[in-house]
Amino acid sequence: MELLSLLCAFSALYFIFMMWKRFDEKRDQECYILDYQCHKPTDDRKLDTQFSGEIIRRTKNLGLLEYQFLLKAIVSSGIGEQTYAPRIMFSGRESCPTLEDSISEMEEFFHDSIQKLLDRSGISPSQIDVLVVNVSMFASVPSLASRIINRYKMRENIKVFNLSGMGCSASLISTDIVRNIFKSYKNVYALVVTSESLSPNWYSGNARSMILANCLFRSGGCAILLTNKRALKNQAMFKLKCLVRTHHGARDESYGCCIQQEDEQGMLGFHLDKILPKAATRAFVDNLREISPKILPIRELVRFMLVTLVRKLKSQSTKGGASTSSPKPVINFKIGVDHFCLHTGGKAVIDGIGLNLGLSEYDLEPARMTLHRFGNTSASSLWYVLGYMEAKKRLKKGDTVLMISFGAGFKCNSCLLEVVRDLGDENVWEEDIAVYPPNSLANPFLEKYGWLHQEDLSTFNPENVVI
Repeated sequence: MELLSLLCAFSALYFIFMMWKRFDEKRDQECYILDYQCHKPTDDRKLDTQFSGEIIRRTKNLGLLEYQFLLKAIVSSGIGEQTYAPRIMFSGRESCPTLEDSISEMEEFFHDSIQKLLDRSGISPSQIDVLVVNVSMFASVPSLASRIINRYKMRENIKVFNLSGMGCSASLISTDIVRNIFKSYKNVYALVVTSESLSPNWYSGNARSMILANCLFRSGGCAILLTNKRALKNQAMFKLKCLVRTHHGARDESYGCCIQQEDEQGMLGFHLDKILPKAATRAFVDNLREISPKILPIRELVRFMLVTLVRKLKSQSTKGGASTSSPKPVINFKIGVDHFCLHTGGKAVIDGIGLNLGLSEYDLEPARMTLHRFGNTSASSLWYVLGYMEAKKRLKKGDTVLMISFGAGFKCNSCLLEVVRDLGDENVWEEDIAVYPPNSLANPFLEKYGWLHQEDLSTFNPENVVI
C-alpha cells in the first residue's frame, strides 16, 4: 500500500515537473522585437513634382495616352513630394543600370540602418546568431546577406537566410523564419533586414500595366533586432503574439496578377493586372478567417456567428428565397486590436482594408501619412507605419497592433504584436512628425500637368513638352 502511494506521489510529481518544464521551455520560445531602424535616405534623393515630370518625359516610349494615364495614377496614389528614389534616377541612367548601382543602393541602406540599430541597442555584430535578409527583385553573388556578414565581420556559425521574390509581404515572412528558429534555440539574437532594390527595375516600355510600378514604389528599408532571451523581455518594444501566412500561388489568377515579365517589345518590367484587387481581397479574407480566432475574444466570434446564422435563416424564410435587405454582418476587430499597421500599397489598398474592417480615419492615419511621406517602400513599409504610431505616442504598454501586408504570389500575411512598454521615440519621423497630418494630402501633379488632359492626340508632340 505504501509502495502504491509512493508510486502515485512520484507520478504526480513527475507530471507536475513535466508540465512546468514544458511551460518553462515555451517561455524561451517567445519572440521579442527589441528595436528597429527605418532608413531615411539623404535629401538629395527626394523626388518632387518637377523632377518626376522630367523622368517621365525622358522615357522615350511614352505618348500622350501614357502621360494622361500616369498623371491620373499619381494624382490618386496618395504619394507626396518628400519620397525618395535611387541615385541612378538623378544621374539619368535609370534605363541602363549597372550591377554597382544596385549594390551601392543596398549598401547605403545597410550601412545606415544596421549601424544605427546596433549602436543604439549596444549589441555587437558578433552577438548576432541569425541573419535574415529579404530583397525581392535583386540577387547578387555573393548574396546581400554575405555582404552584411563581411561588412560587420559576423560569426562563422551564424545562421543565414537570403530571401528574394517574396514581394511586399516579405518582412513578415522573415519574422516568421526567426520565430520558428526561436522554437529550437535558446538565448538567440536575430537581425532581419528588409528592403527593395529599385535601381535595376525601372521599366522603359509603354505597357500601362507595367509603367504603373514606376510611379508607386520608392526607396526605403528597415533593420529589425529580435530575441527570445527571457531576461530581455522587459527591455523589448513588442512581443509577437501570433503570425498567419496565406499563399494563393496555386490559383492561376492570383499567381499572375503581380508578376515580373517582359512586354511585347522584350522590355522587362513588373506587371500589375486588373484582377489584382480581386486576388488581394480573396487572400485577405482567407487570412482574416484564420487569424481572427487567435486575436479576438470569444464573445465577438460568438456574436458574429449568431448574427450570421440569424441573417441566413431570415434569408431562407423570405418568399422565393429572395435575399434579405439587412446589412451583411461584420466582425468588429477593434474589440481585440488597438492599432492597425497596414501595408502602404496605395490609397486604394488602404481604403479597401479600412472599408472591410470598418476602420476610422484615425485608424488609417498612420498608413496614409506613411504613404504620403515615404511612398510604397515595399516590404519595409509596415515599419514606417509602426514608426508613425510610435512617434505620435499612440503605443502604450499592453496595446495590440495588427500588421497586414500583401505580396506577389499572391500572399497576404498578418501578425499581432503586443506593446511591452510605453513607446514614444520619433525615429525616422523625427523631422516630420510635427507637421503630420498636413491640412491636405493633395499633390501638385494635377495643378502642374493637368493641361495634358486638354491635349489633342493627333497634334501632340512629346518633344514640345515643357517641364
